Amino acid sequence: MQASAKSTSGSCGIRVASSALSSPAAAVREAKAALGSGDFQHIIAFFGIDYDAALLARTLAEAFPGIPTSGCTTAGEIGPGGMMQGGLLLIAFPRHGFKVHTELITDIDQFGVERATHAARRLKAKICPPDTRLDRKNVFALLLVDGLSNAEENIVAAIHWEIEDVDLVGGSAGDGICFDHTTMIHNGHVARRAAILMMIESDYPFRVFKTQNFEPTGIKLVVTAADTENRIVHELNAEPAAREYAAAIGLRPDELGPFSFASYPLVVKVGGDYYCRSIRNMNPDGSLSFFCAIDEGLVFTVARPRDILNATETTLSDVDAALGGIDIVVGFDCVLRRLDAESRQIRHQMDELYKKYAVAGFHTYGEQYNAMHLNQTLTGIAFGRRVEG
Repeated sequence: MQASAKSTSGSCGIRVASSALSSPAAAVREAKAALGSGDFQHIIAFFGIDYDAALLARTLAEAFPGIPTSGCTTAGEIGPGGMMQGGLLLIAFPRHGFKVHTELITDIDQFGVERATHAARRLKAKICPPDTRLDRKNVFALLLVDGLSNAEENIVAAIHWEIEDVDLVGGSAGDGICFDHTTMIHNGHVARRAAILMMIESDYPFRVFKTQNFEPTGIKLVVTAADTENRIVHELNAEPAAREYAAAIGLRPDELGPFSFASYPLVVKVGGDYYCRSIRNMNPDGSLSFFCAIDEGLVFTVARPRDILNATETTLSDVDAALGGIDIVVGFDCVLRRLDAESRQIRHQMDELYKKYAVAGFHTYGEQYNAMHLNQTLTGIAFGRRVEG
């Protein structure tokens, strides 16, 4: 059997390894070997939906005894070899230079705000004394959340309120582009309709960032009928939603699909800036399901993409300069950005860009950035090298 493992490591001690093997046990063995020996304190795992999640969780617990694990299913992984689909990616945080604190938040579709608030409060108490503020220069939050829970906005807002001005990034778990179910794993156990919150203390400099690559057009679409609880838009401009959206971008409804949704995102203006509210899929009745919360009366603007390669390179280059050199990046990249890169036949160039800046992460059903739940962005946390003295 030909080895599929690839690995990379930063001078900060974070190590990353991937495997494309289809057997959970074989993939874990190969990725563990690629990580090499190290004094790890936490393993983050991103993995394809074809793996048996319970078996994978148990195998990781056996392979890394005494080391906590967190992770989720994806819509594709980003590793040392670039973009993958259906593989296993491990990100290992070292014991030296970092302290990783985690909480599993369950039943987020029913009790998300309350449980997320309590989880954030408990993690905060592990880092600093009561009635004191977290030091945002040394602490950040990382969130993994079920991408089909329809609960991301509430979860992110609750956590951000509790941790105040500490930076938060994260991604919504996916299942390829099946939109059936996503899975979280935490310390050997499997959970659904759940989220994992991590508060991470770092001795190394870091920068949280986001990048997007679209610009608004003059075309407006108003949500005139919607099922807000399930993020379904039935009418735009008082017309059937799929038909009106298709007409706005010059297509027929039967031509709509993931690539057209990626190429013509819908955006809303918030505080002077535009944010994507991306379409997930078209339903048989001609309605449109969204990755983000929607409301009747919401005004969408049809957007067109700019050069995704140049926009991403510019952002990563700026972060690189701010840090005095990027060591490694943990990133959360919308699946629609990958589809857009594929449709424009620049996936290879995106792979090379991600490898250049040592990006490791996954393709998401949504991205978290401070108090916002976003679509069609790349968010991430970039680590620099420790400044001595």
